Amino acid sequence: MSRKGRVFLIIWASFMTLIALGLVGFEAFRLIGKSSLSTKSATTAPMMAQSEYYAASTESSESGWESDWVRYDGKVYDYNEDITTFLVMGIDKDDETVKKMEEGTKGGQADSLFLLVLNPRNRSIKIVGINRNSMTDVDIYDEYGRYQNTVVAQIATQHGFGNGMEESCNYQVKAVSNMFYQLPIHGYAAINMSAIPIINDEVGGVDVTVLEDLTKWDKKLVKGTRVHLEGETAYAYLRARDMSKFASSDERLERQKQYITGFIEAARKTAAENPNAAVELFSAISSKTVTNITADEISYLAPDITGYSFDSSSLHMIEGETRKNGEFEEFYVDEEDLYRTIIEVFYEEIDNVG
Repeated sequence: MSRKGRVFLIIWASFMTLIALGLVGFEAFRLIGKSSLSTKSATTAPMMAQSEYYAASTESSESGWESDWVRYDGKVYDYNEDITTFLVMGIDKDDETVKKMEEGTKGGQADSLFLLVLNPRNRSIKIVGINRNSMTDVDIYDEYGRYQNTVVAQIATQHGFGNGMEESCNYQVKAVSNMFYQLPIHGYAAINMSAIPIINDEVGGVDVTVLEDLTKWDKKLVKGTRVHLEGETAYAYLRARDMSKFASSDERLERQKQYITGFIEAARKTAAENPNAAVELFSAISSKTVTNITADEISYLAPDITGYSFDSSSLHMIEGETRKNGEFEEFYVDEEDLYRTIIEVFYEEIDNVG
């Protein structure tokens, strides 16, 4: 072999070695991300036995029956441990940047609460919406961050008892997890409402048919009109509500539910045209966001998620009843619907079980 040929082989071998090392390194990075996500949840499966709708199985003493299986509506289900769940919070703050607040009640309420559920087994995305007025256990802390007691209150208030940063998010994660029978939650993102125009415009805007008259906040938002939401119009559509109108929070939640479907469609189109879209979006809102999702975790999730299925049927809203208590609204969750939703979203049916 000539000297030039040997040099070429050496260069080629070195190049392939670097690629191999890079791939191994990337895969290791992904494995670290997967491990990191799994350790962030306080539980490994929901504690469904705490529900009044849980029926103690007569099969528990039989060979082959697992202790965490659930029998519901004549079928047997097992929690899907491959699922990754994130809590996404829209915080009632218009600050340009997130900042640490005094503890007590100044952390900002979580006006929007959604569980983002990624299922690698069937390659699907599901979203579970939570009414911000859902009455559940809320931990009370004083201005020094000391725990005082636990009361039943609107779930959105839990975030406010922290410092507006990671502490508030951890409080909110705990409250949501407890409401869902200690559901594993693997990460969170709390986003100031001031980020809405940026998020919306980063995907080129979102098309909606206006569900209610919102011309008080934006003249374009006429009920029944098809509108391409941009900038402050998107902000008004997602944020506005008539405080004097009963159950206005429920109506806003319906708008947010509608918007999410349109946003994901627009985001997918943007991502197809621009592979760096997700990074650019994250960078654009980073100053307005508090999150514990890390680069290695994103590297674990990112390669496949763009191919996951999602449509309007992928959205689940927990049913219930809104009641007026003085000047405040209270949403009482339909516990049977909550139980059924957890089974449908987070569990898989087991075949060939008697």
